[in-house]
Amino acid sequence: MNKQRIGEALIPIRDENRSLTPPHITRILIMVNIIVFLVTFLPELSSPYWSYFLFGLESPSFDARIQPYVMIPDHVLRGEQLYTLFTSMFLHADILHLGGNMLFLYVFGDNVEDAFGHGRYLVFYLLSGIAASVAFIWAQLFSGDLLTGAIGASGAIAGVLGAYLILYPRARILTLVFIGWIFIVPIPAVFFLGFWFVYQLLYGVFLEIGAVTQIAYWAHIGGFVAGIFFGLVWRGRRRTRTL
Repeated sequence: MNKQRIGEALIPIRDENRSLTPPHITRILIMVNIIVFLVTFLPELSSPYWSYFLFGLESPSFDARIQPYVMIPDHVLRGEQLYTLFTSMFLHADILHLGGNMLFLYVFGDNVEDAFGHGRYLVFYLLSGIAASVAFIWAQLFSGDLLTGAIGASGAIAGVLGAYLILYPRARILTLVFIGWIFIVPIPAVFFLGFWFVYQLLYGVFLEIGAVTQIAYWAHIGGFVAGIFFGLVWRGRRRTRTL
């Protein structure tokens, strides 16, 4: 099963771009993801498999419980279980998987929601997640493995990153950087997100197509490209405010 894990290299702490409206949808999405995670993992905490909560090792009971909601390319291509294009966005394999994804959504989601408006932002988020699944299915067609499913919010969150890059390229992101020592450095969004995308693209090209990996890099790429598209289409419609 492939995880859609969003954070692997640079770790954002927060951006210096103040949102002018409360990010209600972003907060709701974070809450829903956390609630779904707790519900799916509660049985593990009272069983010998409690450590899976932390480390994401495969638990037979957990796999069986979430299997009906995992996006499996073979099923989707046959027109079956199409609802998993949505349900898989809210499943996570372990607490690190969930935490990394929610951190990126928290840092970048409020400003994109501010620009798009609450309703349009929710539609955009879901469409980005679907675009990520389509890209994942395309990659699995090349690998010949259509039975490996994907879970995680990072395809949709990658869409948020792509839109943020278009809308706020010069916004600075306070970032944890590990180079021997730990530094906190303000990095312009165009460099932070550009590096992140190139990282995903290189891993997707050289590792994922034709190989089995645990991270769904092509889901990230597909979501990010969708976010760029929506950012370009909707950036001229950003709401203006009188302060």
